Amino acid sequence: MGEQKSNKEILGFDDTWFLILGIPILAFCIPFLFFKATLAEGLMAYLPEWGISLMYTVAYWMACRTIFIYFRRRFPGHQETKKRISYISGAVLLAYAVVNWSLDYVHVLLGPEHREGVTDFDYTVGTLMIVALVSTLYESAFLYDRWKRTILEAEQLKRENIESQLEGLKSQVNPHFLFNSLNTLSYIIPEDPETAVQFVQKLSKVYRYILEIRDKKLITLEEELNFLHAYLFLIRERFGDNLQADLRVPDEALSMHLVPLSLQILFENVVKHNIISEERPLQIELWVENNRLVVRNNLQRKRQAMASTKLGLQNIKNRYAFFSEEKVDVIETKDFFTVSLPLIRVPAEVER
Repeated sequence: MGEQKSNKEILGFDDTWFLILGIPILAFCIPFLFFKATLAEGLMAYLPEWGISLMYTVAYWMACRTIFIYFRRRFPGHQETKKRISYISGAVLLAYAVVNWSLDYVHVLLGPEHREGVTDFDYTVGTLMIVALVSTLYESAFLYDRWKRTILEAEQLKRENIESQLEGLKSQVNPHFLFNSLNTLSYIIPEDPETAVQFVQKLSKVYRYILEIRDKKLITLEEELNFLHAYLFLIRERFGDNLQADLRVPDEALSMHLVPLSLQILFENVVKHNIISEERPLQIELWVENNRLVVRNNLQRKRQAMASTKLGLQNIKNRYAFFSEEKVDVIETKDFFTVSLPLIRVPAEVER
């Protein structure tokens, strides 16, 4: 069995100050509101009426509070709301009758007498107002707390769902990269075994980096560029000077963020879908413009039996959608293929 909830958890708020301040203030005001009391004769003359009012207010308030706590423990579920309210209503009316009957005797013994012009009906209305006010206060606070918890739980569920989707998108990247790297290696092995050994060594370093950043949601542009330089080494082992990359990034942009491995995916797609030869070298440019990272290559598509799935680009777009309202722009013309990524400014803790 779990630990019993505290009264604060049951009520939905800490009512200590309501008890300390609310009871005396309400008791002070009730005679003015319902029993035609005044301070014409001074505060000292009013104290007996305040004392009687305080006695009733404490009794009604604590009785209602006890009833609310009891039945909320008894029927805590959301589906039991109607049953709980029904029992509370019945118990409050019963408690009112018992408390009112008991205190009337005490009132007669202590005095003072009813004010002239104040009927039993007026006293009944006044005391019922105390019960109604206290009941409304506790039920409203409870419903507000439940509504707030529902909102927080919905946000938590939404956040967990987003995290799950994001992890799914990130998990697509690593196998995709490994598959294409091994495919590149298969070209090198028969042509130059020694270079193939160096390629495997570099590949292991690059893949270790991928594993190190797998838990990061965002990464700085500086870190991504450091990885990109290592990745370009692998590509150039195959294509040599037939692949040219011009990277122009100002220092002030290095601390901005983007989704991990986005540049690797873009460069990988460029190599995969374009002709690269001595007669037709492939040129890739990268620069920063208006807080966006632009990657452009001259377009010289391969004739492929199967059309591109565009999985890489869609992966980048989907991951960016979690962090920025700005879109990933893809522009294709007759001569160039351009992708523009938003650079994101975020607190340091978000990238972890």
